[in-house]
Parts: sequence; C-alpha cells; structure tokens
Amino acid sequence: MTPPKSTDPNPPAIEVHDLTVSYHAKPVLWDIDVEIPAGKLVGVVGPNGAGKSTLLRAMLGLVRPASGWVRIHGEPLKRGDHGCGYVPQRESVDWDFPVSVLDVVLMGTYGRLGWFRRPGKREKDLAFHCLEQVGIVELAKRQISQLSGGQQQRVFLARALAQDARVYLMDEPFAGVDAATEAAIFEVLHELRASGRTVVVVHHDLQTVEEYFDHVLLLHLRLVAAGPIETTFTRENLLATYGGRLTLLDEAAEAVRRGAAGGPGWRPPAAPKR
Repeated sequence: MTPPKSTDPNPPAIEVHDLTVSYHAKPVLWDIDVEIPAGKLVGVVGPNGAGKSTLLRAMLGLVRPASGWVRIHGEPLKRGDHGCGYVPQRESVDWDFPVSVLDVVLMGTYGRLGWFRRPGKREKDLAFHCLEQVGIVELAKRQISQLSGGQQQRVFLARALAQDARVYLMDEPFAGVDAATEAAIFEVLHELRASGRTVVVVHHDLQTVEEYFDHVLLLHLRLVAAGPIETTFTRENLLATYGGRLTLLDEAAEAVRRGAAGGPGWRPPAAPKR
C-alpha cells in the first residue's frame, strides 16, 4: 500500500502506519504504528528477534511489508530512496571485497550522481571530510580487509555521512567496537542532531540508552512504547518488552556497577528460572 503525500507542513521525520512484515509466512513485525519526530536521537531497543533490524530495513524499503506504509518527511517511501543514510550491521558486510576505504565512502555520493557520472573532486573532498569527522582520514587508501572492527564501523559511518541525508538509520553501530570508536560515534550522532538531522539507532546496551538518546522506541514484534526517554524508558515498559529476561539484565548491570566482575565475592548472575 502506497500512502498519499502528507499535507502536514511540518510532518514527522518518519511515519510508520499499520506495518506488518512476514518472513516465510511468519510475522516478524506486527501492526506497527509510530511517528518519529525530526531532529531527535532515537534508540530502538528490544530483545533478540524482536524485529529491530527488520524495522529499519522496512523504513528503507529494503523489505516488502505484508501491510502498511512508511513516509519519510511526508513523502512516500520508494525502493532505493536515497533520502536516508544507512549504517548496516558490520557482520552483514563482505569485508574481503577488494576496495579501499575512500572507495567505500565515495559510494555514499552515488545517489546524487546518478548512474552515468563518476565521483569528481567535489565528491572526493566530501569523502575526505567525512573520514576526518570519524577520525580515520589517514586510512583513506587502505583496503577495508586490513581494518580493525572499530575502523570498519567508522568507514560505514563516514559513507552514511557522505549521503548528506536528513534521516540516518543505523543498525547496532556500537556493537563490538573499542572505547575510542564508541566515543567517536557518539560525538558524530550529537553533531548530526545539532544540525537538525534525525538519527534512528538499533541499540542493545540498556545501560547507555539514557545517556545516548533523547527518544526511545521499545519493540518486541509489536510496538510496546515510543516517546521521550524521561517518560518512556521506564521499568514498567522494559518489563513489558523483555519479560523475565530483564531480571538477568538487572543483575548483570549491578555486577558491572559494583566493578566487581571477576573480583572477590563476585558471582555471575543466575539464569532465570523456567
């Protein structure tokens, strides 16, 4: 179903209406209705298998929904639309492909160039600027297979920045990176928000949600809750999202807060009773 163009002069950055996505006739997202305001840092939170990555892919038009629609800044989503910058999960990429860091970042400019124009000086200058933003400009000529995990993640963040989009969708950009890369990503996210961009991030670390985001979307196949951190990221909503698994997460977080992991008297949290 294709929605009409919005008549709202100030539409939300993203509108999702009645969205259901199925794989092999099994729903992985069910009847999602949500509006994401412009200029926010939004965390998408939920247990494994909750449909978080699928929601991002549906927002990008990369999966065909069984029902429902998506609008980006009031415009109906089109497959291959370049109005959104995208950072995929690092594990989904073939890092053995023979291409340089600069080449990957230049891919972010292809949407504006079209099929028949090659990147020129303007695009290369932009690519170098994006690499400077993420702190790896000195790696521009290196093959991506030679990079560490954190460096690889910075490359895909730079490619997304080169798209110069109004909306950015990022699938677990903090997963498995070193502390320096995490800090660099955090800084870039806040720069994007300061420039009026909307950033939607699939995130797995409950302990940093309140620090990193000002808006949160809690998902478990259905939408549990969405809204500002202060009113939405509550224990009640987390229990509705994670169920009994939240107790295990709480115990692990308490062990980390005590700084006692591996120290005297520390015991790993017990598995939840079945």
